[in-house]
Amino acid sequence: MTFLICYSLLALSLAMTAWRLFQGPTAADRILAIDLLAVITAAAVVLHAIDEGTPVFLDVIVVLGVIVFFGTVALARTLTREP
Repeated sequence: MTFLICYSLLALSLAMTAWRLFQGPTAADRILAIDLLAVITAAAVVLHAIDEGTPVFLDVIVVLGVIVFFGTVALARTLTREP
């Protein structure tokens, strides 16, 4: 029952973040929404790993975190660069 509640809250936060991604007026809003989507995905993978009782998925989270971090830094540098 607890996992169902957690999955439901993650799905709700995923929907609200997707709304911000499509509705966001600025590029910074969209970048933050993409970053938050990655965090929500990582939380869902952690929850699934705990639910299944296997630590195999935790390596995926580390790789996802590194990729998202460098992607966010690259996009932020692109936005702050003056033409």
